[in-house]
Amino acid sequence: MPQVRVGDNVRVTVRITEGNKERNQNYEGVVIKVKGSSINKTFTVRRVFQGVGVERVFLINSPKLEKVTVLKSGKVRRAKLYYLRERTGKATRLKEQLKRANEEITSLPKEEVPEEGKLVEATTS
Repeated sequence: MPQVRVGDNVRVTVRITEGNKERNQNYEGVVIKVKGSSINKTFTVRRVFQGVGVERVFLINSPKLEKVTVLKSGKVRRAKLYYLRERTGKATRLKEQLKRANEEITSLPKEEVPEEGKLVEATTS
């Protein structure tokens, strides 16, 4: 499971049983709350469907959860985004956080250290 944070725009694939058949259903929205720890950890996803706000709570360790895909990471300064419930349209958009802390570390270019005794040309930019 990816690290899900508040403000992330996620797509959750859930296994649904209809009669004796099973199918996967996608649920896409913004994570407005993360609650609990370890095995009891849940997250709430909010989306607007046909003009009505719908929130759904998912248990991270649930066997019904197929996968969670983080589409965008929002830049937020709150632990709970309940204020999004009163907003509609463009007011619900969050600024996108381009890089997370752990991704910044892995994306840094590695320095090339020359072997001892070899000449290296200096490039000027």
